[in-house]
Amino acid sequence: MSEERRKLEQIKFIDNETGEEHSLFVLEQTTLNESKYLLVCEDDSDETDAYIFKEVSESDTEITYVPIEDDNEYEALIKVFTELLEDAEIKSGS
Repeated sequence: MSEERRKLEQIKFIDNETGEEHSLFVLEQTTLNESKYLLVCEDDSDETDAYIFKEVSESDTEITYVPIEDDNEYEALIKVFTELLEDAEIKSGS
């Protein structure tokens, strides 16, 4: 595991459907068309899947994110995150 990967911020997500808490690592974040997005992964290994979430609301105590479902939005974000991470391999497909 690279030194860079060990410094990833870990955040907690609660699945609204199941109530389960999940820990995810933030690989990168960006803003596109005035919306905030996170690129996250399940663990800090080099062999993990990555996911993109969009911020849909923010309060004093929590921020709500949802997975990207629109293919055009997803493809645009893949391009942005690929540029931001230059050396990272991100596989396209939703």
